[in-house]
Amino acid sequence: MQRLVVDIRKDWDLYVALIPGIAFLLLFKYTPMYGVIIAFKDFNIFQGMAASKWVYFEHFEKLFTSPGFLQVFRNTLIISLYKIVILFPLPIIVAIMMNELQKALFKRTVQTIIYLPHFLSWVIVSGLFIDLLSVNGGVVNKLIVSLGGQPIRFFLDVDVFRSVIVTSAGWKEIGWSSIIYLAALSGIDPQLYEAAKIDGANKWKQTLHVTLPGLVPIITLMFILRLGGILEAGTEQILVMYNPSVYKVADVIGTYVYRVGLGEQNYSFSTAVGLFESVIAFFLIVSGNYLSKKYLQRSIW
Repeated sequence: MQRLVVDIRKDWDLYVALIPGIAFLLLFKYTPMYGVIIAFKDFNIFQGMAASKWVYFEHFEKLFTSPGFLQVFRNTLIISLYKIVILFPLPIIVAIMMNELQKALFKRTVQTIIYLPHFLSWVIVSGLFIDLLSVNGGVVNKLIVSLGGQPIRFFLDVDVFRSVIVTSAGWKEIGWSSIIYLAALSGIDPQLYEAAKIDGANKWKQTLHVTLPGLVPIITLMFILRLGGILEAGTEQILVMYNPSVYKVADVIGTYVYRVGLGEQNYSFSTAVGLFESVIAFFLIVSGNYLSKKYLQRSIW
């Protein structure tokens, strides 16, 4: 405490500058956590949280015995794993390729083009993909028919809808996600590449033995953070793209909470689902950090 008092007296202006940020965290991050008690109550909107009847783990029992939730949980894991396996490596590859471009004007042009989709809302992106993939007049289906195939109902076929989700997410976010890897690449010492060239390493070997090891810390960090969000399979994206025809393969925890909580006004049950998601995410990010620290000697904390 004495050390803290001395630090505050010495750098009082910096501690004053912390006050708005701390107030923001307390007001918008920690205060709403009181609402978690709804998951353990039979919440009545007219009685309020404090006066509502305690039911303890009744909603969690209902959650774990609900066949609908098991399907939703499975969909969430499958879609998240698809995005991790397919989309996680792509920004790294894009960043490495962008780093090799020599002409500054061309490089800036390509960067601008691949960054732009990130700034489009999912409503706009959904509209674009609906137009492109439409059975009636969509460019993609026109091409398929011209090659002798049959039109595909991309937004109604349970066998291909997940592919649409993953593809549209990749188109929107790969360019933007590559920025952090480009920043990490700029921090690699150029002398390492010069030494590799002197040793006879070609571009592939330079990438393998210089570039990738230099990216390992940021890749580890991003992967651990991505593990923490594995149960967030893209709620906003799926919400504007899916329909009852594909609920079987596309309904995830986020959309399930939205439908049950707002659609059926079952706030206690939807809060229990959200709390379950948060606990699993916390466990995954802590486990990922532990395993990374143990086997790779790199971690967030």
